[in-house]
Amino acid sequence: MRPAVKSPRTARSVPAAALAVFGWLVPGGGYLLIGRKRQFALFLLLVSTAFAAGLALHGGNLWPQPDELQGLDGFTTLLAQAGGLVKGLAGGPYLLARLFDYSQGFLQGRLHEYGTMLLVMAGLLNLLALADSWELRKAER
Repeated sequence: MRPAVKSPRTARSVPAAALAVFGWLVPGGGYLLIGRKRQFALFLLLVSTAFAAGLALHGGNLWPQPDELQGLDGFTTLLAQAGGLVKGLAGGPYLLARLFDYSQGFLQGRLHEYGTMLLVMAGLLNLLALADSWELRKAER
């Protein structure tokens, strides 16, 4: 007699709201909820490493202040504000940095351009993982 094997969680059993919130909060968490552990581990490592490297390079993870945007044209101001928003998409690492008050201003730090770019990349990678896990959930219905 064969022992009963627990069936893996199917993508259909994961509510869309849970996938969105957990996928944002834990980098790559959407993959974990639908049972794709390797992709989860890869995106958790990528997003967390990119965010940590961005902080180590003194990247700005705060919203740009009006005095920092002074003298910029409208399009450049819009890009700076969009970059500030995208950094928050990194989810958990962003919240941890803010919780422990490890934050740099928009133009502080000696290597802020590289650090800020890594912070933006971390947010975009997490958004990519969230969107892909969302699509995989829909495809497996």
